Amino acid sequence: MNKKEIGREAEKEFQDYLNQHKIPFWYIEQEKESYSQALKQYKVQRPDYCIFIPNLGFILIDVEHNVPLKKYKKFCISDEETQRYNNLEKYFNMKVWFAFSNQEIHYTTWYLIPVSRVMTLRNRYLVKAKSYISTPIDEFIQVSCSENLKKILRNKHLNVQYF
Repeated sequence: MNKKEIGREAEKEFQDYLNQHKIPFWYIEQEKESYSQALKQYKVQRPDYCIFIPNLGFILIDVEHNVPLKKYKKFCISDEETQRYNNLEKYFNMKVWFAFSNQEIHYTTWYLIPVSRVMTLRNRYLVKAKSYISTPIDEFIQVSCSENLKKILRNKHLNVQYF
């Protein structure tokens, strides 16, 4: 499989997870024709899913097939992509999260982190030469396939409990 097919597989696995746990969502079409020309001026990126949280609102999720660096126990997150999602948060007051998993673990665990947290860690973990943020795995919220996403709403990065 090529990189695009692997990415799409991760998105499909995440969608299966959402359906299994009856989490309401919209999949966001990624074709160039469906992207607003007006958004280009804001230098934002389009995430993969909009997840609805009853009585609260929604969060946007970018799903990626991402394998952590085993030796360092860190995920490499594109600095440019993080900046573009940060712009989406900044200009439109939308919360964006990354959700990572991979084929090696058969998509049995999802690693989630808010873009705002990655931005906080950026100064310490940015690898300028490679243009990525080497983010420690212990900064992520780990959710197994048997757990509901409510776990992410009770985390230290949000400073609030919804459930």
